[in-house]
Amino acid sequence: MLTLRIARGRCMPLGASAQPDGVNFDLLCRHGTTVSLVVYSLDADEPIAEIALHPRRNRTGDHWHVLVAGLPPAFAYGWRVDGPRSLGHCYDPNTVLLDPAATALSNGARWGLSREPEKHRSARRSVYIRRPFYWQEDAPLVTPLEDTIVYELHVRGFTCHLSSMTAHPGTFAGLAEKIPYLQALGVTAVELLPIHEFDETDCPFINPVNGERNRNLWGYNSIAFGAPKAAYASTGTEHGQLVEFREMVRSFHAAGIEIYLDVVFNHTGEGDHRGRTYSFRGLDNQLYYMVGRDGRYLNFSGCGNTVNCNHPVVRHLLINCLRFWVADMHVDGLRFDLASVMGRDYQGNVLVEPPVVEMIAEEAVLTDTKLIAEPWDAGGLYQVGNFPFGRRWSEWNGHYRDDVRRFWRGDPGLAGKLATRLCGSADLYQTSGRGPRHSLNFITCHDGFTLWDLASYNYKHNDANGEGNRDGSDANYSWNCGVEGDTTNPAILGLRRRQARNLLATLFLSQGVPMLMAGDEFLRTQRGNNNAWCQDNEVSWLDWSLAVNNSDFLRFARELIALRKRHSALRRRIFFEGSDVAWHGIEPYRPDFSEHSRSLALTLDGRRTGREPDRDFYMAFNAWQEALPFVVPPAPQGKRWRRVIDTAMAPPLDIVGLDEGPEVLAGFAYAVAPYSAVVLISEG
Repeated sequence: MLTLRIARGRCMPLGASAQPDGVNFDLLCRHGTTVSLVVYSLDADEPIAEIALHPRRNRTGDHWHVLVAGLPPAFAYGWRVDGPRSLGHCYDPNTVLLDPAATALSNGARWGLSREPEKHRSARRSVYIRRPFYWQEDAPLVTPLEDTIVYELHVRGFTCHLSSMTAHPGTFAGLAEKIPYLQALGVTAVELLPIHEFDETDCPFINPVNGERNRNLWGYNSIAFGAPKAAYASTGTEHGQLVEFREMVRSFHAAGIEIYLDVVFNHTGEGDHRGRTYSFRGLDNQLYYMVGRDGRYLNFSGCGNTVNCNHPVVRHLLINCLRFWVADMHVDGLRFDLASVMGRDYQGNVLVEPPVVEMIAEEAVLTDTKLIAEPWDAGGLYQVGNFPFGRRWSEWNGHYRDDVRRFWRGDPGLAGKLATRLCGSADLYQTSGRGPRHSLNFITCHDGFTLWDLASYNYKHNDANGEGNRDGSDANYSWNCGVEGDTTNPAILGLRRRQARNLLATLFLSQGVPMLMAGDEFLRTQRGNNNAWCQDNEVSWLDWSLAVNNSDFLRFARELIALRKRHSALRRRIFFEGSDVAWHGIEPYRPDFSEHSRSLALTLDGRRTGREPDRDFYMAFNAWQEALPFVVPPAPQGKRWRRVIDTAMAPPLDIVGLDEGPEVLAGFAYAVAPYSAVVLISEG
């Protein structure tokens, strides 16, 4: 029988924290009138104690707090809150709620098990557990952004397939087993799709192909911002998710690879008024969410609710969460999903200087942390190039993705836009004093077609999602090369591979920070599904046999990454000026930026990189349906040109080392094949 000693406690830190005289609990709740702490044994249904907090003695402003001595070293807990029944509030004293500052949850270690609450009995609990972790000499790596190569992956999807040959598939430990592969690939950072706690069974759609209910694989429906998902830990049944995540981070850092997290602060998994109540809704619905004057949720996230990010109380919680991930979990970067939501006030109006964005940018604990914004939201706010306090933030550059896709699809009038994107998107970032590193360039990401599918489908094929193919974007700017989907036609398959090489080469030859989606380096497919959020199956899981079957393309990707890492001319800190870059058409110094043009060439002066001197580059891009004779200009200072890339050539000649590449004479008309790119590097 527990003998507990109860004291007033203190305001801060949020959540449950160890103190010399017990465990302190601190909850942010403004409108609640009665608050009780409910304590459970780990994974037990019935509480072992319930402590009612006094509205004056246990409250400081919006903080409810209590100190409890005599608790076991590990336990579960929750909050019971009651308050006004007026419009916009959703109090229910029968429901025990999660602590929004919890760093671990119970009852979620086994992936895919339904955790539907029974009446008012939540299936999840906040967990307090003290397990010291010895970081040794580990610290965030602080790799310069201009030297960064980001690799976006899903923890479960990366190793869940049997072909991954990992001892702990679908987990943090399984991901760590793939470190040698990632080192060989050459990436410097992995960006993890949401690893916070979410309910993967909370998906209403039935797959019409097999009649089974889909699952939420991606996890963009958080129920605890600061709690690593127990089902992503091989030790989750023993509540080892915090330790396993830290071990994974330490292993990646030892290999020289940074860890970035996908942060979802724009909405929660509670959904709209029909959704399950886990935490925010029952704690203080009007405070934590944007609620209209009619009591309905404002939906700028497209997911039913919108977090009231700029409310002072909510800001405090969010900053506290970020400090935890960086200071306690050693993550190196934070990518904010639908980050433009953080630029709105409580009624959804757009703010010029949103306080939460400024607080994140100025937070001392985050000084060396990469901050990456997805600078748009579902309410139509599009801020690529204009994200607030932008000097501190890099941005997912949606213009880069669309312009590069459209150029290689053969759309007219894209030569000028391709030139701008290759040079780091100065049109978006230069006037505000930013540099190429503020542009995070990508061709594909989790949201949309894979690289192979871009060259294989003109239309999305999302029927398996259960929404009648209505979900997912129709603006894919893709080209199937002549046949929709699968084909055995060797000419079409060859063209698709060439297009994939073109897109990937453009990505790694561009100024800015490149991001590669996991599996694109060996041509994974989602069978035309461009919104695979609910496909917890072979559609989304990486089939590692493709790394063998498409080893020639994997080699191409590795060599591209190695080329970028060797040459500072491709990783500038500042935008081009004057003679740093020269533009050409099929004739030297006569670029064609007209509406009908579908080709472009340029020369980079390796002496003027803003960093250490480098070799010179000549690049030619042909998105026309016929070969074009590009006359090669003289290499600077009497040097010679050698070819290192020709995407039209069969492997292994598609990319070679400088010492292997044939010399290409100045004045020679190099026939750049239809839909292909050529790169020459100076020697001598």
